[in-house]
Order: sequence, then structure tokens, then C-alpha cells
Amino acid sequence: MLRWIFALILIACGPPPLEGEDGREPPETGPTYAYSELPFATEVVDFQAGDGAGFGASRLPDIVLGPPEGGGEFRGGHDVLSLGRGGSITLGFRPRDCIDGPGPDFVVFENAFRVRGGSGQTFQELGEVSVSEDGESWSTFDCDPGPIGEPQPGCAGWSPVLISGLAASTPLDPDRSGGDAFDLEDLGLERIRYLRIRDVSAVGEAPTAGFDLDSVGLVHFR
Repeated sequence: MLRWIFALILIACGPPPLEGEDGREPPETGPTYAYSELPFATEVVDFQAGDGAGFGASRLPDIVLGPPEGGGEFRGGHDVLSLGRGGSITLGFRPRDCIDGPGPDFVVFENAFRVRGGSGQTFQELGEVSVSEDGESWSTFDCDPGPIGEPQPGCAGWSPVLISGLAASTPLDPDRSGGDAFDLEDLGLERIRYLRIRDVSAVGEAPTAGFDLDSVGLVHFR
């Protein structure tokens, strides 16, 4: 799961800290709710495992449904599904539609984390995001990966997850939740019901290679 490019950094800085090790309180875990009660993905429509996939697959579909279980800013979460190199997954939000509203409309949660002592760089395994209203016609956000460790607008998998669980009455706020936010207006779309993530990192070893999906949450929906 860890990219080879960070190997020397991780050796120098040590492994990601355990909960509370960096002086911060671990993320609070909210109450448990049925997935239909929360504005998150409710179904796995398709999963195409890439090379080196396997981690989390035995817990499908639940592992990628409902709220994220992030590890915080300096610790990647473990409640994830590894897509494998070039792998993809398609999720649905039924009975909801994600709709275009002011600002970001949905958030993709991976298990990116900031490297301690690494000048603020973030360990990241990126994914390309496509969306659809009917599951047949797809529109894709422009994901053009730049230098590793820097912000990657248009891609998923570069922002740490700052929450673990979410109460049904709590709106999803990308500024507080972490994760990578996307705006349907960028694609000229008014609503979607399906989302696909395809690994574009093409790195890692079995069983944790590629993009590691935690959750997808809706900001604007009906």
C-alpha cells in the first residue's frame, strides 16, 4: 500500500503513529445507523479487482458503504478496500440522487495521511472519479496527477480523512470531514446516482495495492 517513493521517508520517520501517539485525540466514532439513513453510498454495483488487490474484499460490500472510518491526519485508516493496480469500483446512492448545489456536492474518502517530518507531504494513492445518472453514460473528472505528495485537484485519494463515523443528523462538511470534494458543476451535471473510481496510482504490492476506498459521502442530495 505504501508507495516506494515514500520508503526512505517512512524509514526515517517511523511508521504512522498509533491512535493518540502524536498527542492528538483519535477520531471519535459516531453511532451506528442503517446505511439508508445516511447520505453515503448504499450499494456496490460492480468491483473489478486490479493486480495486487485483496485487502478488505472479504468484507464487501459493507466495508465501502456508510460513513468513513478515518485514521486522522497522520494515520491512514484500515477500514478500506484496496482496488489493486488499475482496479475499479462502481457505487450507487439509491434511493437518493446526488444533486448540484453551492460548492462541493460529494466527497470521496481514501486513507491518505500526512508524513510526519516530511515537510507536510501526504502519502497518496490516486483514483480517477467518473459519475453517471443512469449507470450507462459516464462523465469523468479531469485527474492529471502531479508530483507525489502535493494537492491533486480532480483526483481522489490525496486528502486525509478527519472523521470516523457520522451521526444521521450531522450534515457532511468537507472542510471538517477531510477527504476529496467534487462539484458536479465542473462537469455541467445537475444530478447523479452512480459513481466509479478507477485506480491510477498503479503501485503497491498484494494485497494492498492501488487506491484504498473508505467511503463516498453526499453533501447535496435528495
